[in-house]
Amino acid sequence: MKIAVIALGKIGLPLAVQFASKGHEVVGVDVNPRTVELVNAAQEPFPGEAHLQELLSELVPAGRLRATTDYADAVTGADAVVLVVPLFVDADARPDFGWMDAATRSLGEHLTPGTLVAYETTLPVGTTRNRWKPMLEEISGLTEGSDFHLVFSPERVLTGRIFEDLRKYPKLIGGLSDAGTARAIEFYEAVLDFDPRPELPRPNGVWDLGSAEASELAKLAETTYRDVNIGLANQFARFAQKSGIDIYKVIEASNSQPFSHIHQPGIAVGGHCIPVYPRLYLWNDPDATVVRAAREANLAMPEYTIGLLEGAYGDVRGARVVVLGAAYRGGVKETAFSGVFDTVKALESRGAEVLVHDPLYDDSELVSLGFTPYHLGEPVDAAVVQADHAEYRTLGAADLPGITAFIDGRRVSSAEAWAGVTYRVIGRP
Repeated sequence: MKIAVIALGKIGLPLAVQFASKGHEVVGVDVNPRTVELVNAAQEPFPGEAHLQELLSELVPAGRLRATTDYADAVTGADAVVLVVPLFVDADARPDFGWMDAATRSLGEHLTPGTLVAYETTLPVGTTRNRWKPMLEEISGLTEGSDFHLVFSPERVLTGRIFEDLRKYPKLIGGLSDAGTARAIEFYEAVLDFDPRPELPRPNGVWDLGSAEASELAKLAETTYRDVNIGLANQFARFAQKSGIDIYKVIEASNSQPFSHIHQPGIAVGGHCIPVYPRLYLWNDPDATVVRAAREANLAMPEYTIGLLEGAYGDVRGARVVVLGAAYRGGVKETAFSGVFDTVKALESRGAEVLVHDPLYDDSELVSLGFTPYHLGEPVDAAVVQADHAEYRTLGAADLPGITAFIDGRRVSSAEAWAGVTYRVIGRP
């Protein structure tokens, strides 16, 4: 097959590589000429994705994968087009379809009969049928269901381990017609491999959910579940801390029963997915009080954590406080909806001198994010762990000279590592 992948970001490029690794001709489209240049030179545009560089080094010279900024080159005559353009959101996670609209229009201008179009970007329920179908039909002059086929198939992978996750999880699809569904099943079975999962209710592979709307909701539901679960864990943690109870022992005990799956509490919920998709769900279902309450509970955790610091240190006005971790989670160089922003804001509102450290970011990058960089070994009064980078698991007082309070927002350390320092962790007295 000839396959076009639109948007060669942290999801799109590994997808393009996966498709090419199965023997297909893949053309990736991206608006960034530098990304296109790097892909065509068989160089990964971003670090940290397992096996990406070695596969690029194999597939690009073999002529199975190339990149372009030209939609006509990639889309015309394609058997399948997979679109993974980001859906941008505002501070309240309300959807901004600007980039996706532009990409869809460019796709429609060059869409040819017989093409399967699959959207993989997470969307509010109804978007595939009510937004993308009429837009593609109007621009292309083709009719969905006969001239071309449209499906929604959410990406379900985690950056850093995408190729592993593509094998591990069922590929969910939802078409707008029986013919489109059949084409999507055939396509994804030809480009993906699946690990055996005997514990699943049906064999691992391509799962048809019956409609685009069901497929859209499945992605929102699985991520919203995590946000709601974390919100519950955070509320348990706050109560336990006030009551002199170790919440981690409680969670361990509760989860020993097979119907309990309580997640871990923490200083913040960040990233492109968990803080965003519940808001996309709320966009469809504004009366979802449980979802809204969990989102609000999680948003309140940075402020709560700085309250723990005040309890351990006292008035932080004028204190030098380092926030450890700009990234939203350990080992990932990404600040989307990271808790660092609200943590820094909470400290600054109390008059602290706030510094930020992250092993994945250099000083200029931290400055560009609006932070004052900190270097291990410089004097500091207190520290707050915001990201669970592996490097923070071995920190001690010698790395933070002068420290008197260490607030562990991710449970990366233990009181034993901080002799003479007041150590606090969320959910533990």
